[in-house]
Amino acid sequence: MNLPSNWQSYAFGSAFFAALTALFGKLGVANINSNYATFIRTIVILCVTAAIISARDEWQKPQQVAPSTWLFLVLSGIATGLSWLCYYRALQLGPVSKVAPVDKLSVALAIVLGILFVGETLTWPVALGGALIVSGSVIIIVF
Repeated sequence: MNLPSNWQSYAFGSAFFAALTALFGKLGVANINSNYATFIRTIVILCVTAAIISARDEWQKPQQVAPSTWLFLVLSGIATGLSWLCYYRALQLGPVSKVAPVDKLSVALAIVLGILFVGETLTWPVALGGALIVSGSVIIIVF
């Protein structure tokens, strides 16, 4: 399997699948507890990811993973789980057309966290793009 190697292709793929996630999630939580819906979603993700790793023969021994990597992946997993639980509950209570854009405030927050903790540089295009995301979310929330 020869997949594209540039980050932009994966980023657009992420945006596309995130849009589908919002739509399918909204439909999926209509008649079920949002926490249980998140549990089902997590099992599906586990199975799909395991199938991809198997198909690409990318399994690794757990002891080959550095302790700091384990720490950050566990923290990321906790943050992801909490994000999904909040997201599904928000979808259950609100319209997808408002929940999904507000969820994308994570982009602006990620920019700030990248600057503060990873040493990324804030450029004018990134600052402007982040400000537009925040502005768009505020407009969607207020109106």
